[in-house]
Amino acid sequence: MNDISNDRFFAGVPVFTDFEGVADTGNYRPLPEGWILALADIVGSTQAIMDGRYKDVNMAGASVISAVLNAVGKEDYPFVFGGDGALVALPSSLEATARQALAAAQRWVEEDLGLTLRIAVVPLGDIRNEGLDVRVARYAASPFVTYAMFAGGGTSWAERQMKLGRYGVEPAPAGTRPDLSGLSCRWDPIQAQNGEIVSIIAVPGKGGSGAEFRDLVGQIVAISAEQNRGAHPVPVDGPALGFSLHGINREARATAKDGRRWRQRFSIMLQIALTVALHTLGIKLGRFDARRYRRDVSENSDFRKFDDGLKMTIDVDRDHLTRIQALLQEAQDKGIARYGLHRQSSALMTCFVPTPLSRDHMHFIDGASGGYAVAASQITGKQLSGVEVTP
Repeated sequence: MNDISNDRFFAGVPVFTDFEGVADTGNYRPLPEGWILALADIVGSTQAIMDGRYKDVNMAGASVISAVLNAVGKEDYPFVFGGDGALVALPSSLEATARQALAAAQRWVEEDLGLTLRIAVVPLGDIRNEGLDVRVARYAASPFVTYAMFAGGGTSWAERQMKLGRYGVEPAPAGTRPDLSGLSCRWDPIQAQNGEIVSIIAVPGKGGSGAEFRDLVGQIVAISAEQNRGAHPVPVDGPALGFSLHGINREARATAKDGRRWRQRFSIMLQIALTVALHTLGIKLGRFDARRYRRDVSENSDFRKFDDGLKMTIDVDRDHLTRIQALLQEAQDKGIARYGLHRQSSALMTCFVPTPLSRDHMHFIDGASGGYAVAASQITGKQLSGVEVTP
């Protein structure tokens, strides 16, 4: 496969619009030969959460996506946000660029957020040599945004190798900064409307078949779909117009150097004030429609995904949660799956908005009190090895 087709691979993956399609193996396509996975996660994220710093953890995870996509020119490459980490799949021709972006993000996370970001670049060939694969599907959260779903066991294997200290990346010099243009952290926590915000991770167990796990995924998604708007944690008209001062400060630190941060804070606050005024008065400013933007924030939000396992941060009532948890526990008892589930009162949103004038802005959702990181910590037992996890 030539470089041009490599660059256009993800754009050519068929799009599905019903999230139940994550369990359909026909929606997935193998990554082209010669690709790489650029990935990262926070070391000690559990302690950071205990210290009340989960928004910083989310910001660090999203910074990986922002840094890498900005470095490669924001092309249409598959990625996934995992709360305390992230992964981007790229052609090998972009490996050097990806390494530099990862190293810069690592340095920024250390110097500005006081956290340790572990980074790695794993060749797809090494994954396939282990009898695993990386297959990608393309789910349309809205008419303007699609998100990648990953299957085949390869991303999980790559993450384990990274945590073992393999496939590391040379650190960047002190003071190196990534290009985090568009990385945003302005919204206040979003309160549950149906009952509770629940972060769920379900991964294949050792005793079940791929078909049994796919059936479990389909049942969980179907139950959550019974809830209003599929248990979407963000209101249909978008988050309430309340903005976090801490979020503004985080965004300013991410997108401006020390000497210019006060200007950046002022600019962000001015943008917020203008957005609130336009929304209240129902006035458009050129191509920018504040009310439509809020609705797009909701539609574009990434609150469900598949990354070698099901991950959801959903807003559910007691009845739906009880049914979901019963399914998960039964599947775990039978060896079909292992799961973690964390309940909280609100959700967090971290955003990647290259320009508010375009409707393809992306919004990453996680639980506000530990979310995916706490759910993952509840999954006990040895990691799967050499097992094909499907779809």
